[in-house]
Amino acid sequence: MGPRLEEVWGLSSGQTTGLTLAVQIGFVAGALGLAASNLADTMPSRNLFAIAALVGAAVNGGLLFLGDGDFVWAFVLRLLTGVALAGLYPAGLKVMAGWFQEGRGMALGVLVGALTVGSAGPHLIRGFGFDWQGVLGGASLLALVSGALMWFLITDGPYETSQQRFSWHHLGRVVRNRGFRLATYGYLGHMWELYAMWTWTAAFLAASAADAGRGDGYVPTATFFVIAAGGLGAWLFGRWADRFGRTRLAGLSMLISGLAGLATPLVFGFSPVVVVPLFLVWGFAVVADSAQFSAMVTEISDDETRGSALALQTALGFLLTLVTIRGVPLIADELTWRWAFPVLALGPAVGIAAMVALKRSPHAAALAGGRG
Repeated sequence: MGPRLEEVWGLSSGQTTGLTLAVQIGFVAGALGLAASNLADTMPSRNLFAIAALVGAAVNGGLLFLGDGDFVWAFVLRLLTGVALAGLYPAGLKVMAGWFQEGRGMALGVLVGALTVGSAGPHLIRGFGFDWQGVLGGASLLALVSGALMWFLITDGPYETSQQRFSWHHLGRVVRNRGFRLATYGYLGHMWELYAMWTWTAAFLAASAADAGRGDGYVPTATFFVIAAGGLGAWLFGRWADRFGRTRLAGLSMLISGLAGLATPLVFGFSPVVVVPLFLVWGFAVVADSAQFSAMVTEISDDETRGSALALQTALGFLLTLVTIRGVPLIADELTWRWAFPVLALGPAVGIAAMVALKRSPHAAALAGGRG
């Protein structure tokens, strides 16, 4: 959608990137607010999710009424969309964790898989020929549906934590937990890579097609399948993590995704028959570990701080995405898109080291029924 808005509204490439970063900034601000205020633990998670979905649908749909475009208002609306998303993601994870004790990795994997397919959805809508208005309208409508489902059909699970009283000490308890810190270091390595890969895959594929002298009409649909492949990865790795251990499967996922990112210069300019399969592998692996970091937090943290811990972890992760979402196109400007992605492999390298440390720590006994 970004390139189309750039064309229709006459935005600069920096402004287009700014609209993407606005969502991330809003998410960070919202998630930090949730963590600091304990709202994720003091308010019923289902209510928080439903309200955030309603607000998100409204502010996201507000872009449709900007006419020829107003960058300042567009930035504000995207910022507020990010704030709303901060109410959705940790709350959704907490609701799902409340329904599962055994098999929690698989359950959260299904949730993250659904998020992944949803994130890919706009590319599919675009691939069907809809313009940016259709993409925005469809996303807002689906957000309303999700909020209604959570409000009217979902109940609290048997392992849902009770509502807590506000306390300034909750956030300190979260941060002092070494298991939380190690799981979050792994999550940061994962997030260094994830959103930059999702954001710029279409640009890489288009540049690769141009370098080969080919048309790029396949790019929106291919990008949908590349991102959506992570839904399958999140589900499968969630099942396997419950059986073989979260740290092992998270480390394996980051190993595969890091190698895939390093391999992207080797296929640049080749036929889509070569390029797209590599990206499908990368898309499968790049998010396969995501739910396991959240599962680790729910298992390591105290029940009283589960929601705040999830909010803080996601806030720090999305804060880091600001670096790579902005940095990748800068590398592409200097070195061409061929060399834009290898830097993302630094994240998985750090994340693997964190998983090794967590596996060797006493906190591993709390993960996946003692499987680490």
